[in-house]
Amino acid sequence: MTNIKNTPFTKLNEQAGGKMVEFAGYNMPIQYRSINQEHLRVRQTVGLFDLSHMGEFFVKGDKALEFIQKMTTNDAATLKMYQVQYSSLPYPDGGLVDDLLVYRLPDRYLLVVNAANLDKDWAWLMEHKPAGVEMTNRSDEIGLLAIQGPKAEIVMAKLTTHDVSKMGYYEAATAKICGKETLFSRTGYTGEDGFEIYCDPSIAEELWNRTTEAGKPFDIEPIGLGARDSLRLEMRYMLYGNDIDKTTNPIEAGLGWICKPEKGEFVGRDAIVAMKQNKPKRKLQSLILKDKAIPRHGYPIFVGNENVGQVTSGCFSPSLEVGIALGYVGSQYGKVGETVDIDIRGKRYAAEVIKGAFYKEGSHK
Repeated sequence: MTNIKNTPFTKLNEQAGGKMVEFAGYNMPIQYRSINQEHLRVRQTVGLFDLSHMGEFFVKGDKALEFIQKMTTNDAATLKMYQVQYSSLPYPDGGLVDDLLVYRLPDRYLLVVNAANLDKDWAWLMEHKPAGVEMTNRSDEIGLLAIQGPKAEIVMAKLTTHDVSKMGYYEAATAKICGKETLFSRTGYTGEDGFEIYCDPSIAEELWNRTTEAGKPFDIEPIGLGARDSLRLEMRYMLYGNDIDKTTNPIEAGLGWICKPEKGEFVGRDAIVAMKQNKPKRKLQSLILKDKAIPRHGYPIFVGNENVGQVTSGCFSPSLEVGIALGYVGSQYGKVGETVDIDIRGKRYAAEVIKGAFYKEGSHK
């Protein structure tokens, strides 16, 4: 058993009353108050998250762009300076190694990967890295603090002289924060407006305290992994290991929009194009329960007496006050507006198939 890693914010998480658990090898807060209360705080005003468990790989060199183009599904050549892109790392058979963010910076690229996949992603990329590309894993050297919610811009504006009001969604910048030149972006995993700050651990405590002070007028509070999960699920954002994994082609997951075969050859391109042409046999659907019940990962989905799929992610939606789920359903079933049944501990509950996100009032720009 390897040692559990602390983040630059661990002591602050504990002082704030965080219920700490091991997550992806890190000591992380699952919740502070109740998950529902924290969730609604982010939807209503603003919350802060310790996301320092995420992985940060820097890529530079003459062939950096060529390498990223080969390894990811989206078209990184379209990125403008300080722009951010959602993408994925496919295997040759079209299954997914991970989903990730790609940042274009003046002299390099930044790949932000999921904590649970950090070592696997690094090994996969290093295995394919050509000469002319230098890759650095700085995951343990960077603290990541996210500010999320409708009031996030007001809070962020108090932390830097950079004019954050002019930043678009999925744009990044570098500016002095707590006296250090710091990278941050207008990104997040909640559906609300927000910023993610990649900080030097030496300023972590000051940044936390200044953020807390800046957010006091809006009752800012720290938010744990539990509410992060329910917030992302309401937005239909993917969670690797649940909704996507090595057996999942991005087309069946509804991620065709981040697959750009027209850019040229990349790992998994043929398998992704083939599935798009031949139509997937199953699709990831958004399901909203008609009765009071909470669906969970792995629960079977039925149409009549036929098992047509299973839930990949499920929870009680604090915003909508109903059970919601994502699940793969055979393509001949589960059209939008139709009803399927979810088997919850031996009892069937009707669920309507809806289009897209469950929560449609998010404040992100």
